[in-house]
Amino acid sequence: MATTDVALHEHSGPMGRQRVVNNMSIQVATVNGSGSQSSNTVLLRSIFQMGVPISGKNLFPSNIAGLPTWYTIRANKDGYIARKKEIDFLVAMNAETAKEDVLSLTPGAAVLYDEPLNLNQLRSDLVFYAVPYDKLVAAVCPEAKLRKLVRNMIYVGVLAKLLDIDMAEVEKALRKQFATKVKAANLNLAAAKSGYDYAAASLTKQDPYYIQRMDKTQGKIIIDGNSAAALGCMFAGVTVVTWYPITPSSSLVETLIEYMKTYRIGPDGKATFAIVQAEDELAAIGMVLGAGWAGARSMTATAGPGISLMAEFAGLAYYAEVPGVVWDIQRVGPSTGLPTRTSQGDILSTAFLSHGDTKHIMLIPSSVAECFSMAQEAFNLAEQFQSLVFVMSDLDLGMNNWMSDPFEYPTAPIKRGKVLTKEDLDRLGGFSRYKDVDGDGIGYRTLPGTDHPAAAYFSRGSGHNEKSQYSERPDDFERNMERINRKFETARSFVPRPEMTITGKTRIGIIAYGTTHWAILEARDQMRNEYDLETDYLRLKAYPFTREVHEFIENHDRVYLVEQNRDAQMLSLLKLDVKPELIVRLRSIAHIHGLPVDARSVTDELTSMEGK
Repeated sequence: MATTDVALHEHSGPMGRQRVVNNMSIQVATVNGSGSQSSNTVLLRSIFQMGVPISGKNLFPSNIAGLPTWYTIRANKDGYIARKKEIDFLVAMNAETAKEDVLSLTPGAAVLYDEPLNLNQLRSDLVFYAVPYDKLVAAVCPEAKLRKLVRNMIYVGVLAKLLDIDMAEVEKALRKQFATKVKAANLNLAAAKSGYDYAAASLTKQDPYYIQRMDKTQGKIIIDGNSAAALGCMFAGVTVVTWYPITPSSSLVETLIEYMKTYRIGPDGKATFAIVQAEDELAAIGMVLGAGWAGARSMTATAGPGISLMAEFAGLAYYAEVPGVVWDIQRVGPSTGLPTRTSQGDILSTAFLSHGDTKHIMLIPSSVAECFSMAQEAFNLAEQFQSLVFVMSDLDLGMNNWMSDPFEYPTAPIKRGKVLTKEDLDRLGGFSRYKDVDGDGIGYRTLPGTDHPAAAYFSRGSGHNEKSQYSERPDDFERNMERINRKFETARSFVPRPEMTITGKTRIGIIAYGTTHWAILEARDQMRNEYDLETDYLRLKAYPFTREVHEFIENHDRVYLVEQNRDAQMLSLLKLDVKPELIVRLRSIAHIHGLPVDARSVTDELTSMEGK
């Protein structure tokens, strides 16, 4: 079976191979801190501006500078944007990893390398292009201290020539990258042109890869998930943000700070929000609860280690029933783990975060558009159910650039849930904070400052009765816990429903969530085209699970749950939720290496389990 994408073939190209257009993965291997991020962003945006669907994956170390870093751009005419396992075109700029990078390539790949590395001696089944970077950069950059940063822009120009990327698009992308720095833009443009001219004069095209204009990115945007989430939180009406910096969530709040400073300053010049950097994650979540109790829309953003530290306060929020939103940008653990690698490893611990009997609502975005829209859903659900809502993003989604349609402007009103006003209290005469009046498990609340003697309520994290009075009576505690569980059951009808693709041709199902979704879309096509194997698909968007999830499992003989953690954490949650007789239908496909899951790995594992 083929192990690469189905290529778009035109006429035969160099070396007798067929021309491969808009169907390749380009990996740039550099040293962290060498200024490659700007070059890679310019390269990605240039291809995007030519109308070609793209995605960019940044694999970087957790130190500040000096260690290897890889950036992979995938250009695909069919719109596949998951990580591709095979690399078609390697730009080898790091002497430390160059040999290993070259040896890992599949035959027929191309290698663009720094001339002194002599990589063409390693293999005879690859196409090699040598470039004297130091000589070229010295000619365009007189200041020696700047050459390290400008040097990488030369490979952008070389690739532009070799791959037929329009230099006008390179200049457009470059000037966008250095929008406020004209001198830097001109210097980098000179470096890119130097690379282009060198390739035109000295390199003979031998590989089959080309970029050709398309019209599949018209009207689309490029944005990372953390920026989309920050924008969504601002539109959702957040007023209090408390945080402690931790990779990979820091940029969410850093970006939100800039948005809020721009758009949330009142006519008097004063901020209509508060953003506080706490001394640690425990303090951050404590402030979220204080603000949520006081009536503010409050949130924090963190990663797995921070989630662990928030456990005790998560229990307080659950039992005292205080709203708040927590963004978990998941990374590899346990302990410090791999802080700059992606994972879906916090699912099980977050679902039951804290001690005793707790169950939390989780929303799971798979795209930057859902980072934007689910931010608003999270705040509405937090206030509706008077609880914490966790938004389970990940490093791949949060920190990488994704292509997207523009976000829809929110038109739905903010929902504050069961909040009693002064007029309500005048009519009712009073209320019991923790009484289930409507049968949905959700009590009524008042906001501090409501001008009525019956308005103030005392929230308790210790035992209490329906009136929020201290109680250690077993029946009070049992009644309270059963009511809160009833509230969780009610949430099944209000959380985002799953997205399903039912073919009507198979009894084999796949369940996935988050960024795993993109590999599944491609893997399903691979299995259909290469193995004649049809699959149905359900993408989870939330926990608790809705009835559609149960029905999907009931309607299939075998259901493969694909996730990026070792212990099949979402599968474990499903096993606790479905009928006992359905558990035997569930299968696990788990990936734990910290790289975004690729379609080929899913295809190989699932077809093997199916005996193909």
